[in-house]
Amino acid sequence: MAPALSYGASGEHAAFPGTVSIGNDALEQVLVELVRSADAFGGAVVVNGHGGNAGALQRVETRCAAEGRRVLAWSWTLPGADAHAGRTETSLLLAIAPDLVRLDRAEAGSTEPLDDLLPRLRSAGVDSVSPNGVLGDPTGASVAEGRELLARLVADLAAAVDTAFRPGS
Repeated sequence: MAPALSYGASGEHAAFPGTVSIGNDALEQVLVELVRSADAFGGAVVVNGHGGNAGALQRVETRCAAEGRRVLAWSWTLPGADAHAGRTETSLLLAIAPDLVRLDRAEAGSTEPLDDLLPRLRSAGVDSVSPNGVLGDPTGASVAEGRELLARLVADLAAAVDTAFRPGS
């Protein structure tokens, strides 16, 4: 397992102080080179936790497959989950690193369905749909829910890896 890549394509968050982004093109190129360098391992799995990386990840899979390399770019999905810093992500972080969560500062943002927000979010950034950057409502987030969600995500990732790297696939 390689260390996490700390930067990605986060331009949609640019209006918020502290946002640093390498953009989609740079992310794609970095990931393609990392996958290429992993040839000795018989394949690579890229685990993604940020929706802004989706386009780059799709292109990485396409490019690497065209080169004969095995790669799975996996992004987490949970039916009914909110999109950013809401109950889902807050619960997950409470399960993983509770000392990083400040529930006393948690506040709801836009609670509209992500599909309704995406056109404006993509064209004008997260701040155009949620002034505080939250896409969801962290109310009710809990360690127990986070552990249950994390277990579901781990099982989903394991199944995706089994499918992608099954002999003969």
